[in-house]
Amino acid sequence: MKQALGHKSSQGFALVAVLWLVAAMTVLVGGIMLSVRSELRTAGLSRQMIQAQAVGEAVMQIALQQMVAGGKQVDKLIEAPVSYGGQEISVRMVPMNGYIDLNRAPIELLQAAFQFAGGMDQGSAGSLAAAVDKMRQEPGPSGKPLGFEAVEDLLLVPGMQYPLYARIAPVLTTDAGGTGRVNVQAAPPNVLNIVAAGNEGAVGNFLQSRGGDNVGADTSAMNGAWIENSATSKTVEFTARVPLPDGGAVEVIRRYQITPSSEDGLPWRVFYANSRVDLARGPGT
Repeated sequence: MKQALGHKSSQGFALVAVLWLVAAMTVLVGGIMLSVRSELRTAGLSRQMIQAQAVGEAVMQIALQQMVAGGKQVDKLIEAPVSYGGQEISVRMVPMNGYIDLNRAPIELLQAAFQFAGGMDQGSAGSLAAAVDKMRQEPGPSGKPLGFEAVEDLLLVPGMQYPLYARIAPVLTTDAGGTGRVNVQAAPPNVLNIVAAGNEGAVGNFLQSRGGDNVGADTSAMNGAWIENSATSKTVEFTARVPLPDGGAVEVIRRYQITPSSEDGLPWRVFYANSRVDLARGPGT
């Protein structure tokens, strides 16, 4: 009888071992399947990104051709659809003097940027603006100020934290190449809010007038010392919003210098490229 009990006990342990093995294999296979699905989604998104970038660059070339052929002056923000491959792609053109020039902007304008875009109090914003001004005036080997090569260089300024940088970076540039004042006809709303010292009502009224091609739009609520009167710019930012099948979109961003000659023979030269994905929102989000 003891032998029979021992035999049954061995069978029981064997059954448990088999069940554990099956469970482990199930978990392993499930993990592999999830990994494969994730890799497929990543590959699919990468393919969509490449396709979207190609479409975005194509519509930008069309817009650039139309702009140069028509002899148009690049002096204001323009947003319009461009037809390509059976799609209407939204393209926004912003002369770079519509942003705040990190190297040339008055220190008071930098302070306003840190205050109204960065969310700092007036005193802290002034101190940080002074630190930025000190760094941009540091002389290089030739004795001339080096300035900032890119907006990302702000992270080298003492007291600059990344959360603050992320809030203010969208309103800044080192590529305007002008006087350091802002072309309000080209400026996005977040930049206008800085020039208007946070007066959202004045910004809204100005945008409404500007949208109707009202060149005499009221700027009395803005700081006139920060407004650029000579509005044309040789550097332009294009943003093409290319829709994705799932309802999201890829924003393809390129910056061009309008020039009589370039290495490839075109009257423009790209000097900055970026892309970002705007994910589709699910129900209830």
